[in-house]
Amino acid sequence: MKKILCVDDNRSLLRLYHDELSDQGYEVILAKDGKEALLKFKEESPHLVILDIRMPGIDGLEATRRIVGDPSTDGCRVLVLTTFDHDENVFAALRAGASGFLPKDTEPERLLEALRVVASGEALLAPHATRRLIEEFRRGAPPMVPVGPALDALTDREAEVLAAVAAGLSNAEIAQRLVISYATAKTHVSRLLTKLDARDRAQLVIIAYEHGLVQPGG
Repeated sequence: MKKILCVDDNRSLLRLYHDELSDQGYEVILAKDGKEALLKFKEESPHLVILDIRMPGIDGLEATRRIVGDPSTDGCRVLVLTTFDHDENVFAALRAGASGFLPKDTEPERLLEALRVVASGEALLAPHATRRLIEEFRRGAPPMVPVGPALDALTDREAEVLAAVAAGLSNAEIAQRLVISYATAKTHVSRLLTKLDARDRAQLVIIAYEHGLVQPGG
């Protein structure tokens, strides 16, 4: 049974998460703030952490940083809940190691679908969400850093695929653009994740922009 740690200072939402996720067969652990989340993370070793980015005390950003940086994390992923359109901290959370995000007002059905995506091993950032992330980069691009050895080691095709991921394309769209099979596109993305030591597509997007492989607005 998959363990999910849900963290929010809104008790009504916590009850909703518990009821909806328990009904789907998940073992649900609840925490009311970042401090309690870190304690329960140590005690319970959940497979996934869903947390609000804005909480009193230890907020979701710091909690994400500590959870992902914990040696015992071992594959646990962090999903941030946020009012995306008005929260610049979501990008800091992704850099801190969050694997993706959902709007705070996400309907239970969409939350359950996101969890199914996680269970299948796919990225938590859907292509349309990746495009939203890109738009924020375009409005206020972070400083670029030199291309490192890992990017230098990419083949020309892998660099093309990385640029396509950074453009928000799904595997099917990458296959169509590069005139390759879906399976080949998926394999290239998997190799990129390994070569660049990235957790998921969200991290690939950030790596591509921060290392200047693609330019915001380009």
